[in-house]
Amino acid sequence: MTVEAKICGIATEEAVMAAAAGGARFIGFVFFPRSPRNLSFEIARRLAQVAPPKLTKVAVSVDRDDRFFAELLAAVPIDALQLHGSESPARVHEIKAATGKQIIKAISIAEPDDLAAAEPYIGIVDRLMFDAKPPKSDANAMPGGNRLSFDWSLLAGRTWSCPWILSGGLDPENVETAVRRSGATAVDVSSGVESRLGVKDPARIAAFLKKVNDL
Repeated sequence: MTVEAKICGIATEEAVMAAAAGGARFIGFVFFPRSPRNLSFEIARRLAQVAPPKLTKVAVSVDRDDRFFAELLAAVPIDALQLHGSESPARVHEIKAATGKQIIKAISIAEPDDLAAAEPYIGIVDRLMFDAKPPKSDANAMPGGNRLSFDWSLLAGRTWSCPWILSGGLDPENVETAVRRSGATAVDVSSGVESRLGVKDPARIAAFLKKVNDL
């Protein structure tokens, strides 16, 4: 079984190299001011330039306007856009048409009925991402990167006409179980490979990717 991996919230060259050395398919740069992983365009450009070509460089954003995307793509060599907010299918279509980039749309999951939210994006996006829904009780919770998981078995046996990525609370200790329960062929990790909030640990990146590569 081949499982692709995305290391998200990359902020240092060391983390880029660890992702590349371990066989990651994607790296993610976060552009969300409230996130401890938020980057400036200048830093993201430097990291993207040192990343090996085999790494797909993903820009993660939340409900941004056209000006943001134009400025981002003028400054940073990005391959794909991950939309992690409440972007409607119509808005996602606009962004894809305007940028010409691959689109990953995150869908927040807490219960079976939440899966229906993915359907309107089919035919528009290149990939779906299923992430844990932030708790309503936490007004300060971010759209992602909250160290939260959901019931992975909700995805078992489900198919969509585009590839999908499993996210939310993954780490080197649980990714094997998560993949086997969900049937995922791609996984995304951020907080689960950090030594402290917002700081990637190359050793944990290596451990996560080894587990993924061994599946």
